[in-house]
Amino acid sequence: MEGGLLLLSSVIFLLQGACGCPETCFCHSSSNFVDCSHQGLAEIPPDLPPEMLTLLLQDNQIHHLPALAFRTVPRLKTLNLSNNSLSELAPEAFHGLQHLQILNLTHNSLLSLERRLFHSLPQLREFAVSSNNISHLPKSLGETWENLTVLAVQQNQLQHLSRELLESMPRVRLLLLQNNLWKCNCHLLGLKLWLEMFIYEGGITDGVICESPDTWKGKDLLKIPHELYQPCPPLPPPEWVSSQAHRPGSEHGEAPKPPEDHSQSQHHVAECEAKPKPRPANLRHAVATVAITGVVCGIVCLTMLGAAIYGFTYAAITAQGHGRPSAQTCQPGKPGEKEPLSSLPA
Repeated sequence: MEGGLLLLSSVIFLLQGACGCPETCFCHSSSNFVDCSHQGLAEIPPDLPPEMLTLLLQDNQIHHLPALAFRTVPRLKTLNLSNNSLSELAPEAFHGLQHLQILNLTHNSLLSLERRLFHSLPQLREFAVSSNNISHLPKSLGETWENLTVLAVQQNQLQHLSRELLESMPRVRLLLLQNNLWKCNCHLLGLKLWLEMFIYEGGITDGVICESPDTWKGKDLLKIPHELYQPCPPLPPPEWVSSQAHRPGSEHGEAPKPPEDHSQSQHHVAECEAKPKPRPANLRHAVATVAITGVVCGIVCLTMLGAAIYGFTYAAITAQGHGRPSAQTCQPGKPGEKEPLSSLPA
């Protein structure tokens, strides 16, 4: 009898603990809403009600999320972790949150996000990770986020964003991207093309403002003409890299040199900045040829003009030489010759 009472007391105690509310939180049992904000928490409270749907943990001092951090609240739909000190997330931190729809990680100290973080969030609709120090996002998630409609990544350190990642979000309608370190080179051409289609289909975005290179700094990515971008040259195939690693020269620490047809590609991958097309070499040669031809033609024309003046002068002198004998017949005659009739007295 005493054993049965003890067992019953233990069950009642566990139920009270499971259905209770953490001392530092405020719980709304009717709406399954738990507010643990502004409490100076350094970790997730361990005794959260399992039936809750909304958990507010903003404005605390949480630095790390361990694996299975929310295993006791599998029904959670809204999670707010903004304005904490999060710098590290375990790959399985959100494991078990199959029904989570809104995740807010803004104003933290995150440097990157692993693709494994999102494998257990198939119902996610709104994801905000703005105002962090994120320098890159996964190129792909491995799975399609069919339900995601809002993605906010503004105010980070992003330079590029994979088009493949965006294409895994077919229903996104609001995309916030401003205030990043966007590098508007050939690697951002895919994002430009995707954004043009996104806006054409009714999507809303705050735009991408180039931070580098200096040619495009402060310019809107969508206003840079397509013609100024060229697709990035492909990297050397892995087979070539592995073959270079086994060459004798590589054993002595010598850096392998790519073949001639890839040397330019390697240079352009590192420095494929979008800039105005240079004037072709043949055009420069053509301009130089025209200039030289003009100078030569001018000299020839001056020579011909000089020859013409000389010819006219020579002709005039010759004409004067031939006219002198006829002029002498009009002079007074020699003695013994008859005077002209005009000189006789009347």
